[in-house]
Amino acid sequence: MTAAFVENGQASDGRAWDYLLQTWRELDVPEGWRAEIDEGQIVLVPPPHAHHNGIAEAVQSRLYRGLPDGLGIYQTLGVHIAPLGKLYVPDLVVMPRVLITDADPESSDPMDAAEALLVVEITSRGNAREDRTKKYRAYARAGVPMYLLIDRFDTRGPMATLFTEPNEDGTFKHTDAVPFGKPLTVPSPFDVQLLTEEFPGAS
Repeated sequence: MTAAFVENGQASDGRAWDYLLQTWRELDVPEGWRAEIDEGQIVLVPPPHAHHNGIAEAVQSRLYRGLPDGLGIYQTLGVHIAPLGKLYVPDLVVMPRVLITDADPESSDPMDAAEALLVVEITSRGNAREDRTKKYRAYARAGVPMYLLIDRFDTRGPMATLFTEPNEDGTFKHTDAVPFGKPLTVPSPFDVQLLTEEFPGAS
């Protein structure tokens, strides 16, 4: 669902981005929905299925077991993909806690995605393609060190894939994919195993 757009479709233009960001700040988004900026327009994302939320909770719980001091795990946190003029609201973002505590209390500006250590996206039936392609490229371009894609609708069956070592061309050098039911290691600084058999819908 599109809430606003710029006429030329280019959010990378400074004035267009300013317009979109100001509109994004002022949106009265229904509870449970998320507003993102992509391809020069604001898109409203509806609330996800309960299994989606259950997976996010399971991942967050595991990550906390190896979370270094000074880092926090955040839900519904807007992140700005500066090289592409995009703004996404991932399911989970790991960032230095100081960036959150020091944020301007009067501002609703998004955080810089380049500051994230890990971004997690969990696909819904309607947005799986975007998470696999657009967001994959965007997080790589932003220099996010780790992108965890949990894809319940992969054609091979439900999969959890960790992409690491981003390139400026919008790809990641390394991919580690496992089907639901097998563990997935999230390396340093977390050093934890995600037990995908715990995910709702895994069995």
